[in-house]
Amino acid sequence: MAPVSNETLNIIDRWWRTANYLSVGQIYLLDNPLLRTELTRDHVKPRLLGHWGTTPGLTFLYAHLNRAIKERQQSTLYITGPGHGGPGLVANSQDTEGVQKLFKQFSFPGGIPSHVAPETPGSIHEGGELGYALSHAYGAAFDNPDLLVAAVVGDGEAETGPLATSWHSNKFVNPAQDGTVLPILHLNGYKIANPTVLDRISHEELEALMIGYGHKPYFFEGGYDESEDILTVHARFAALLDEVFDEIDAIKARAASGDETRPMWPMIVFRTPKGWTGPAEIDGKKTTGSWRAHQVPLANARDTEAHLKDLHDWLASYKPEELFDENGRVAADITSLTPPADLRMSANPHANGGLLLKELRLPPIEDFAIDVPVPASGLTEAPRVLGSYLTEVIRRNPDNFRIFGPDETASNRLQGVFDVTDKQWNAEFFGPEVDEHLARAGRVMEMLSEHQCQGWLEGYLLTGRHGLMTSYEAFIHIVDSMFNQHAKWLKVTNDIPWRRPVASLNYLLSSHVWRQDHNGFSHQDPGFIDHVVNKKAEVVRVYLPADANTLLATYEHCLQSKQYVNVVVAGKQPAPNFLNMDQAKAHCERGLGIWDWAGSETPGESPDVVLAAAGDVPTLEVLAAADILRRELPDLKVRVVNVVDLMRLQDEKEHPHGLSDRDFDTIFTADQPVIFAYHGYPWLIHRLTYRRNGHDNIHVRGYKEEGTTTTPFDMVMLNDLDRFHLVIDVIDRVPGLGSKYAGLRQKMQDKRIEARAYTREHGQDIPEVRDWVWPDAADAADGSEVEATLSTGGDNE
Repeated sequence: MAPVSNETLNIIDRWWRTANYLSVGQIYLLDNPLLRTELTRDHVKPRLLGHWGTTPGLTFLYAHLNRAIKERQQSTLYITGPGHGGPGLVANSQDTEGVQKLFKQFSFPGGIPSHVAPETPGSIHEGGELGYALSHAYGAAFDNPDLLVAAVVGDGEAETGPLATSWHSNKFVNPAQDGTVLPILHLNGYKIANPTVLDRISHEELEALMIGYGHKPYFFEGGYDESEDILTVHARFAALLDEVFDEIDAIKARAASGDETRPMWPMIVFRTPKGWTGPAEIDGKKTTGSWRAHQVPLANARDTEAHLKDLHDWLASYKPEELFDENGRVAADITSLTPPADLRMSANPHANGGLLLKELRLPPIEDFAIDVPVPASGLTEAPRVLGSYLTEVIRRNPDNFRIFGPDETASNRLQGVFDVTDKQWNAEFFGPEVDEHLARAGRVMEMLSEHQCQGWLEGYLLTGRHGLMTSYEAFIHIVDSMFNQHAKWLKVTNDIPWRRPVASLNYLLSSHVWRQDHNGFSHQDPGFIDHVVNKKAEVVRVYLPADANTLLATYEHCLQSKQYVNVVVAGKQPAPNFLNMDQAKAHCERGLGIWDWAGSETPGESPDVVLAAAGDVPTLEVLAAADILRRELPDLKVRVVNVVDLMRLQDEKEHPHGLSDRDFDTIFTADQPVIFAYHGYPWLIHRLTYRRNGHDNIHVRGYKEEGTTTTPFDMVMLNDLDRFHLVIDVIDRVPGLGSKYAGLRQKMQDKRIEARAYTREHGQDIPEVRDWVWPDAADAADGSEVEATLSTGGDNE
C-alpha cells in the first residue's frame, strides 16, 4: 500500500492525544474535565485508583488499528492482556457533560472497574487476571475466517504459564477455516515494581524465541528518541502495520487456493516506555520509563500545590483546547478516524456474541437411549453413549460447535466423535499409521494444557458459538481461577442490558475420584464442585447423573442453556443402567426423586430411613445397601432418593433450582434419619441443607481424603462409602435397631474385613461385590449385551 499521508498521521496523533487525555482524566479528575477553569484540589478525586503505565501504548495501537480497519474494511476484535489498561479502552465521549460522567465513573463507587471489564463495549476479555489474552483471542478466531483479533500481550502477562503456553495456539489454526490472531507483545519494561524478563533479554534472543514459537516477529520501538518527531513515529508504525496486514492477506489467499503449509504468522514486538507521554520525573525521581509509572504516578495530586501543578501540566501537554470544541465534543477530524458501524472495535458483534448465537440443531436423545427393561440392568460406559450423541451434534452443527480437552477425548470415552470429525492440528504430520484422527480442520481441540483449552472455549463461547470441555475430575482444578473469572463475567453481564446471553460453558468431568484404580491418590479429588458452588447461584449448575440415560438427558439440557457454567460429573467405567429414557428425562426434569422400585417403604406410611445418593458410584452403593436391608431387615421401611441436580438441595430462596421446604420435607422427611452417599466431600451436602428442618438427621458419607492405588470397592471402603458401612449407618441411626441387630452390624464389619483381605490377596474385589446386580435385574442380564457396551481398552488413563 502507499505510505500513509501526513494528514492521516496527524489525525492518528490527535486521536492518540485525545485518548491519552481522557485516560489521565479518568484516573484523576472529578470535575473540570476539560481544564476550562483553573485546576484546584477539589477537581481531583479523593481516592486515586487505576493504572497508567500500559495505557498510552494501548491507545496508540487502538488509533492505528482504527485507520487500518477503516481502510481495509477489516472486522477486528481488540483484546488487551495488560491487566488494568482500562482507561485507554473506555476513553471516548461526546460532550463536556459526557466527559465528566466518564471521568467520575472510573474506579468510583457505583461506576466501572479500572480494567477492561464486561461493562466495556468491545471486550470479551477481563483484564483482571493475567495470562489468557492469546487463548481467548484464538478461541474467538476459530470458525471466524474473516475476523482478525489483535491481542495485546503485556510483558508482565508474558511471564505467566498459561500465556507462555498459548503462543503455541498458532499450530491449531486453519488459515482457510479460521480467523487470524495478531499477537502484539507490548514491551514497556516493568511490572508493579520489577523489570520484565522479556524486556531484559537481547533483541536476538527475543527474536529467536518468537521464531521458535512459530511466528515471524516485526519489531517496533517508539518514544525513546526524544529528537524524533512524533509523526515520524506514527509513520513508522503505520508502515509496519500495513506490511503485517498485507502478509496476513497473502497467507489467507494462499490458504484459500489450497495451500495447507503452516504459515509463520506475523506478530509484533511493540516496545515503548512505561507511561509514555506522562511526567518524566516526579519529586526528582524517574517516572516515565520506570516502574513508578505503573499505577498512579501522582498519588498525592490533591495534597500539594507542586503535585497539583504537575497534574495540570501533564493534562495540558495534550492540548485539550485543540482536541475538543466549545461544547466539549471531540473534534470532527478526530472522529473521522472512527470505522463505520459494526467495524468499530467497540461495536463489533463478535464482542457481544449473543447477537450472533444460533441455537444448536440437536438430535433426539431417544435415538441414543440405552434399553433398560428393568432397573439396574446391563452395564454401559455412560460417556461412550454421550459420545455417540455428540457425534450427531457435530454432524448437524459443523461450524459452531467444538469439543475442547487436554488429550482426553478418547480416554474419557468420547471417541465416537471421530467418526465424523478429527482433531484439528496444523503442525507436522507423520502419517495416518501413527497420527490417528489428526487433520488440518476438525471439531476437536486437544492440547495438554487445561488453561489453553478453557481459554479457547471461553473465547469461542463469548463470540457466539457452542462447546464443551472434558477433563479428568482431579485436574480441572488447574483452571479454578479461570472458572472464577468466567463465572464473574456471566454474573455481571446478566445485569448489562446490551450484553446478549451466550451459550453456557459446559464441563464433562470423567475419570473421577472413585475410579482411579491405578492412578491412585494424586488423581482423587472431587473438590471442583465445592469451588463452583461458591459462585452466584444464578450462574452455576452441578449435575451428577447416575447412568447413561440420565447423562444424555442432562447434557441435552446443558447444550440448550445460556449464561451458565454447567458442571457434569460422570464416570467412564462400565456401570449399571437404572432408568429408561422416559424415566431419565422425568428424573432430570425434577432434579431428584424417589426411586420406588429400589425402596421398601409402605405406601401411606412414613419411611423408617431415607437412603439418598448423588453420583454414579454412590448410587450403586446405596442400591446394594438397600438390597442387603431388604434381605436382612424385611420389615424396615426404606426410601431411596437419587439426586442428579445438586442445587435442588438448596433452599428455593438461595438457588433458582432449590426445593421449597415443603417439597424437601416431603421427599427427605423432616424427622427421619437420612443416610446420604455423596460423590464429593461430605460437608458440601451439609452446607447446602443446613437450613432444612431435618438437617440434624442427615448423615453424609463421601470422599474424606482417603485414597490410594487400589480396587474400586476398596476405594469406597477407605472412605466409608461402601454398602456395608451404609448398612451399619442405618443400624446406628434408626431408633431401636442398634441393640436388636448387633449381629447384623458385626456381620457388615466382617464383610469389610473380608473384602479388604481379598483385594490384598487377589488384586481385585470379592465376587459378591464385583458381580453384584440388582435382584430384579438378575434374570434380565445378558452377557452378550453387556459385553457390547464395555470398553475395548479398559484403561484408566
